[in-house]
Amino acid sequence: MHTPSSKRFALKFVAACAIAASAGGAFAQATIKLANIVELSGGGATAGTNFKNGVELAVKEINADGGVLGKKFETITTDTQSNPGVAKGLTQKAVDNDVFAIFGPVFSGSIMVSMAESRKAEIPNFTGGEAASITKAGNPYIFRTSFTQETAMPKVARYINEVTKAKTLAIIYVNNDFGKGGLDSIKKALAGTDTKIVAEISSDSGQVDFSAPVLKAKQSNADALFAYSNEEESARILRELRKQGWTKPIIGETTLTGQKVIDLAGEAANGAIAHVGLTVDAPIPSIRAFRAKFEKAYNYVSDHNGMKGYSGVYALKAAIEKVGKLDRKAVAAAMHGLKVTTDKYPGVLMNVEFDKNGDLDRESFMVEVKNGKQEVIATVPPLNAGNVNVKTPAAKK
Repeated sequence: MHTPSSKRFALKFVAACAIAASAGGAFAQATIKLANIVELSGGGATAGTNFKNGVELAVKEINADGGVLGKKFETITTDTQSNPGVAKGLTQKAVDNDVFAIFGPVFSGSIMVSMAESRKAEIPNFTGGEAASITKAGNPYIFRTSFTQETAMPKVARYINEVTKAKTLAIIYVNNDFGKGGLDSIKKALAGTDTKIVAEISSDSGQVDFSAPVLKAKQSNADALFAYSNEEESARILRELRKQGWTKPIIGETTLTGQKVIDLAGEAANGAIAHVGLTVDAPIPSIRAFRAKFEKAYNYVSDHNGMKGYSGVYALKAAIEKVGKLDRKAVAAAMHGLKVTTDKYPGVLMNVEFDKNGDLDRESFMVEVKNGKQEVIATVPPLNAGNVNVKTPAAKK
């Protein structure tokens, strides 16, 4: 027989459970679910596959070490097909699945569309996308695992102006969110220098024939070329430059000297120089250790995208442990202003700091492709650390 007091207790207990369930969501589950929403097919397959593998390697390591706050990560991987519409739909599904955090997409055009869904659901979303516009939308749930173009391009511009001494510059860029954002950022960074842009040459995502863009660059008679495109297209640009006898400096950002580009371009990649936020060839113990572990797990050398995914999971781990509980909103808030060091979290690969917009700053590198491999020719300090004198690399013409 139930007394009135026992009924009241039962009702209060049920109500308390309902409140806890609604407040806890994924946090009350047995695992910490991560959605890995990446480009596994289409034009972004190289970037997305590396990013996915980096995420999964970090998850495996963290789980083997006891997880986070006593719980293990669980990854749910889906393919955006390099399509922004698909990416948005998959993000909606991840929200419905009540994941704790989302990793990806990597392509700027996709994350620009999909992050509206993770924002509405107040789910932390980590991306490898570099378009400056991603973190200009005031989204408190978006975090980069790579430099924004507005952090990277001033470093590139300084190199072009101070080291190559180029007075004129031709630019070949891909006509998408990533490429147009990069073009705007490099123009802004060079505006206060005596290096003048004499040609802005647009190309399409997935373009196969680069004979016309390269011919336009040659006809501009520029002192140097800045190439800014996706991996496969970057390799085609380098091959066409070699074919047409280009002998002047070829400079770019991260994608220009990625391992996939080097593999596809072959001999034509030699001499290309790029600013990279992450490279497995950096002379840093934590990065060398990552390279060895990744190669053992997947039987190939990771590019920067693998490092982005890997380090991003460790940044999330640091934020969760700083908060001390599985609270998505609190973790997102903790990410802003978060400083993570390799002495406590070697998996972040380099000391890193996140700002109020979700952008990061850390050391980076200038690399040159020599004999089919990236070689670090200079270490560049964080942007907020001021200028640096970059040593001129060996002759490359």
